[in-house]
Amino acid sequence: MTVKEYNNSVEQYSDNIYRFVLKNIKDTEKAKDIVQDTFEKVWKNHADISYAKVKSYLFSTAYHTLIDSIRREKYKAEWDKADENKYYSNESYSDLNEVLHQALDRLPPDQKNVILLRDYEGYSYQEISEITGLTESQVKVYIFRGRQFLKNYIGKIEVLV
Repeated sequence: MTVKEYNNSVEQYSDNIYRFVLKNIKDTEKAKDIVQDTFEKVWKNHADISYAKVKSYLFSTAYHTLIDSIRREKYKAEWDKADENKYYSNESYSDLNEVLHQALDRLPPDQKNVILLRDYEGYSYQEISEITGLTESQVKVYIFRGRQFLKNYIGKIEVLV
């Protein structure tokens, strides 16, 4: 396709492509951008496109550019429409003990019990094993998993203080 044929196709099909895109996304600025991107892609490949098939090439390119734009926008957040109260909290935890108890309440009962016996009461693994009826290795596993959960739940101590 020659430069003259390209310019002719811009004049002939740009309005039709714009209306096609606008009907799909209902945003005039985005529609203009998609039309511009479409003609840019066609210009980059104008040497390989025959003028007889330019209309179908333009509409397919516009369609694919539209789909790509929609996919990109799907993952963007609209911050001006966001409810700030949803992402903002006035709560401050001045009591670290309260945070720890909230985290402990989220643990499964077995993990919570062995952690309380080990860390709060100071029992050994063997004593906890005798009290709970679990094997010593099960006690160690429950304590490890419980501590991992607490570490992930509470996060860095600097954030809380």
